[in-house]
Amino acid sequence: MLRIAAGAAALAAVIGLSSIVWIRYQASDFEYSVDTVPAAEVALIPGAQVYASGQPSPYLAARLELGRRLLETGKVKALLLTGDNGRSTYDEPTAMRSYLVSKGVPADKIALDYAGFSTYESCVRAHEIFGVRQAIVVTQDFSLPRTIALCRDAGIEATGVGDDTQPHNLTYNKCWLRDQMAATKAVFDMLVHPDPKFLGNQESTVRDAIDATPR
Repeated sequence: MLRIAAGAAALAAVIGLSSIVWIRYQASDFEYSVDTVPAAEVALIPGAQVYASGQPSPYLAARLELGRRLLETGKVKALLLTGDNGRSTYDEPTAMRSYLVSKGVPADKIALDYAGFSTYESCVRAHEIFGVRQAIVVTQDFSLPRTIALCRDAGIEATGVGDDTQPHNLTYNKCWLRDQMAATKAVFDMLVHPDPKFLGNQESTVRDAIDATPR
């Protein structure tokens, strides 16, 4: 039993490490800073924790600030905010929009996806439902390779900008570890291509946001 357990643990470690290496290889040529990233029509910003007050967590706020900078500097023409609104008492996309609007971002330059329950689903839905073909993805630095790889696999010509401003404390280490473990699921999703929980009809909100006249 000990040999079996040790073998299983070794196999899991090999699979996990191989997934991390493969994900990073897939994304290695597509990571940039705000200043160096090539322009694209839209920035795709995945959701993260929103507090009961409706305020975004520091990690999410940092992503939104990067998206705001991309829009203000003309790197993108619109923002697609994608996150979890799986229950009536929790709504990441609306909280994300409220934060950006409070910072001066025009509401008509923002599109929302309420069914981005995972990074994989956010990428697939961006392509299939919102018609995104090229995007700058915005997330934390440790999540950037996985997000880029998933979006490129979904058919989006994705580059990425990662936030590196968060303090390297216990919370950061937990998030980093969780993201490394998520690499295996990401590889599985890219190989199997499961359907998102929700697809539905195509929407024009991203195109409308791109075409909206800046105020």
